[in-house]
Amino acid sequence: MLGPEKLPRVVSEIGRWVGRARAMARQFREQLEEEVQLEQARKAQAANTPAPPAPPLSAAATEAPSAPPDTFSHAHPTDATGADPAAARSDAERR
Repeated sequence: MLGPEKLPRVVSEIGRWVGRARAMARQFREQLEEEVQLEQARKAQAANTPAPPAPPLSAAATEAPSAPPDTFSHAHPTDATGADPAAARSDAERR
């Protein structure tokens, strides 16, 4: 039990802890409000800022696409269907 000699010290400690908790809650609330205001400012600025203009189309972009290349990479040649012709030959040779 708390006697008359310990009671003032315990009440003082409880008061310090409550004060610290309130200060932490105030700091958290202020920081949260600041973040919300910054986000609102960003959104307002984004809404007021026009989108950057699209780059002009080059002559290559307006031409009809050319035929697909015979290979998709230099390391792996493919035929018109995208299959590896060497693999098809090796399958035929195994039979």
